[in-house]
Amino acid sequence: MNNNPVIIKGNKYGIIVVLDSDMEYESLREKIAEKFRESAKFFDKAQMALSFEGRKLTTEQQRDILNIIAEETKLHVVCVIEDDPQTEEKFKKALDEKLMELSNTTGQFYKGNLRSGQVLESETSIIVIGDINPGARIVSKGNIIVLGSLKGSVFAGAAGNTNSFVVALDLNPVQIRIADTIARSPDKPEKISGKETKIAFLEDGNIYIEPLSKEVINDINL
Repeated sequence: MNNNPVIIKGNKYGIIVVLDSDMEYESLREKIAEKFRESAKFFDKAQMALSFEGRKLTTEQQRDILNIIAEETKLHVVCVIEDDPQTEEKFKKALDEKLMELSNTTGQFYKGNLRSGQVLESETSIIVIGDINPGARIVSKGNIIVLGSLKGSVFAGAAGNTNSFVVALDLNPVQIRIADTIARSPDKPEKISGKETKIAFLEDGNIYIEPLSKEVINDINL
């Protein structure tokens, strides 16, 4: 019999629970409770990602183990990672995205997709790493840059800054507003021959959308 049927390995972003592959589950869960009881003081009220190694667990067993962890420690497991190489970077990415979703964080950078009904507001210019889906909306007092598809609505220069602009790798919004000027997408969108990065800017009271290039950047007053 394995002398260490439960091994806990951790880094600052998450923990890996290595489980014996042969021990009966009922006996194993007792060992899991014992191990986490002994380790409780190390976790305190940390928020971490969790991964299992060593044996295949059913969803029900995973839930059971998460309940054991909750009973024995103050550790808050924000997500369980499966079938991925267990590296700090993987843990960090999963944890960052989940915590952002939980805390509804907004700021200069936002990582993740915005779904229909979600609104992201920022006091400063904002860079979104992800897609803005139809029905989602971004409001910024500065510029808006989307490293993904922009198919929702955006409002740049919300404080009245007419020099604000919007950039997206795939710019096809339902509505763009810059300062007090609004532009809507046509009822029948043009056929897309290939995605290209575009910029939307305000000039002479009109919103123009052009392919992003050095010439366009030099020509408009940013």
